[in-house]
Amino acid sequence: MNKEQRDAYVIFAKQQLGIEFKNIDLLITALTHRSYVNEHRDKTIEHNERLEFLGDAVLELVSSDFLYRNYHQPEGIMTSWRAALVNTDANAAAGEELGYGPLVRLSNGEKRGSSRAHRVIMADCYEAVIGAIYLDQGYAVAEQFILKHTISKIDEILETESWRDSKSYLQELAQRLDNATPTYTVLREEGPDHDKTFTVGVLVNGHIKATGSGHSKQDAQVKAASEAIRQYKRASQQPSKDLRKTQK
Repeated sequence: MNKEQRDAYVIFAKQQLGIEFKNIDLLITALTHRSYVNEHRDKTIEHNERLEFLGDAVLELVSSDFLYRNYHQPEGIMTSWRAALVNTDANAAAGEELGYGPLVRLSNGEKRGSSRAHRVIMADCYEAVIGAIYLDQGYAVAEQFILKHTISKIDEILETESWRDSKSYLQELAQRLDNATPTYTVLREEGPDHDKTFTVGVLVNGHIKATGSGHSKQDAQVKAASEAIRQYKRASQQPSKDLRKTQK
């Protein structure tokens, strides 16, 4: 890697992460996928899986600590909240917001991979970046980074109740409000086999209540259920259950 390429990581760290790395190689490693290393066996390059392992632990600790200190809820509920904060989609979205995609080092084959595979890579890199920040800057800086880019989504998660199991919650609403059990049907299948997109409709009393799209039928069903829940809430005009913070 030449100086100009290394400088791109330095500039990104300062401008997008707000961090001046003591060892920029940690960030470079955090954004290096295993496939890139396999394609450059003639060079001594480390991929990001060890940093991902470390960052995942730091992310879970910071999230757990925040929820414990700021909310008084049973373990099961807080576990669901944490899962909504740090799942693959949430981590990938955080990575997209940070904009490190162009700096991720991938093999030529992986660059042509599916959008679903790309999302997983972005999520893994987010955890690896946290691991790099933790090693280079310490726990306090990593904690502030996580508070800004992950924990800041907690109010939205509680307001939309996206932490719930969407299909189970929709069934509860449909049975209570319409005395019906939701069913799902595939409306469309598009794209090549390796990157297919499914569009699913959820029916209540035989009528399509909402639709959702995803790279698997299950994912599409979950998104359709989530949209149906939003429609029930808008129709009933009932505010979400108050789950506001209880200060310790």
